[in-house]
Amino acid sequence: MTRAIIHIDMDAFFAAIEQRDHAAYRHQPVIVGGSKDSRGVVSTASYEARQFGIHSAMAMSEALRRCPNGIYLPVDMAKYRGVSAQIMAIFHRYTPLVEAISLDEAFLDVTESRLLFGEAADIAHAIKREIKAEVHLTASVGIAHCKFLAKLASEMNKPDGFYQINADELPQKVWPLAIQKMMGVGKKTEALLLKMGIRTIGQLAKCDRNILSQILGKQGLLLHDLANGVDQRPVEAERAAKSIGRETTFAQDIDDQYILETILMDLTEDVTATLRRR
Repeated sequence: MTRAIIHIDMDAFFAAIEQRDHAAYRHQPVIVGGSKDSRGVVSTASYEARQFGIHSAMAMSEALRRCPNGIYLPVDMAKYRGVSAQIMAIFHRYTPLVEAISLDEAFLDVTESRLLFGEAADIAHAIKREIKAEVHLTASVGIAHCKFLAKLASEMNKPDGFYQINADELPQKVWPLAIQKMMGVGKKTEALLLKMGIRTIGQLAKCDRNILSQILGKQGLLLHDLANGVDQRPVEAERAAKSIGRETTFAQDIDDQYILETILMDLTEDVTATLRRR
């Protein structure tokens, strides 16, 4: 049986929740993140704010420069986690195989669920309807036979998108896309591929594996597989944490070693306490 994987990504999640809860914020540029008066960064920008070139991980000071009249809000993580739990509960109505990537993003393996709920597209549409009806938010959905293509599909028609890539549609839907769309292609890898004359996913898919291996090692072979729709990674309902960390951001530079060591010790104690609990 061909696998059926759905990738669901909530649209501008934190900002969308605030727009939902405050009528005055709707259709306005909403930026959620750290304080404007510190070195905070943008967590989420509404689609109205993105028209000003604002995006996640941008310094709040830069966002303020680009959009001085935007609505700037602090992160309300407790509220966002509660909404995320509602959404994840909807996913679990259709399959126990839900791999949460973050509060607003998950993979679902609905291969066996099709026996109960119909085709993957039917399940995806039902989930989108239920999220909108119960949580009053929109989600973008991608469907494919593997995780890489499902995630790629979910990015095609945002916001409130729906896109399906079948195994025989790679030449039409995937191969014409720029190489930057590939998972695992950062700036350095992109530069190497461009030097090889590889500008599209299709060119990568048709490239000689030996040449890719010589230049990029195992990563080259992995990218070649993904470009050809080969991705056997399972949807992991239970994922062990690979790392635990804590961080802080200073309002201004600190070069006092004693202060830095004290703060580092506090962060270290926080991490080790978490490790002991787990």
